[in-house]
Amino acid sequence: MKPKALLVEDTAEFALLGGNLLTREGYDVVEATDGETAVTVARDVEPELVLLDVMLPGIDGFEVCRRLREFSDAYVIMVTSRTDEIDRVVGLTVGADDYVTKPFSARELAARIAAMRRRPRQQPDPDIRRFSDLTIDTGAREVTLGDEPVPLTRIEYELLERLSSAPRRSFTRVQLLDSVWGGEWYGDSHAVDVHMANLRKKLGESGGEPRFIRTVRGVGFRFELPEDPAE
Repeated sequence: MKPKALLVEDTAEFALLGGNLLTREGYDVVEATDGETAVTVARDVEPELVLLDVMLPGIDGFEVCRRLREFSDAYVIMVTSRTDEIDRVVGLTVGADDYVTKPFSARELAARIAAMRRRPRQQPDPDIRRFSDLTIDTGAREVTLGDEPVPLTRIEYELLERLSSAPRRSFTRVQLLDSVWGGEWYGDSHAVDVHMANLRKKLGESGGEPRFIRTVRGVGFRFELPEDPAE
């Protein structure tokens, strides 16, 4: 069976070029033209390689790469028409393996793909979630921030575990109550806010500057994908 490659490109010219190149390299090519679709398709087909344009409709390639790295260890080559050094740095920081600019040489890109395929890949540990300097070990039910353990109560941990299971998805208070208390809570749903405030404090957040957990007005809460901490 051929390995799968995901081509994420919204420009017809480069989609054709990239698709033909990946096919010649022996891949079964699947395409997506926007970021949200790319993440969904990647979950479904589990590609070995992702050729990822930076400028996309909706979420950009950097955000797509961040999300991919939550569940995939695919080789990721980012492609852009810009030549700014900051693009390259950001791309590699969010988990890309390589970076090329348009117009790219088909021969050069083929050589880079061949070199990457010679490097062994390790499958991500499904029990470990890493978000910048925050690590959540769902198997051990342990949380660390930087190198320091974060002592959480059972409720605080389960709130964090639920939110981080789907970054950027908004959860209502009722959904969080059902997840943590199993539908056995009959009091005020805003009890979640008290535990959330304690959790945020333990994660080093201030009320006005949320880093990991954001309040969604009129809805509930969501987990953010944080930037790396300042050096």
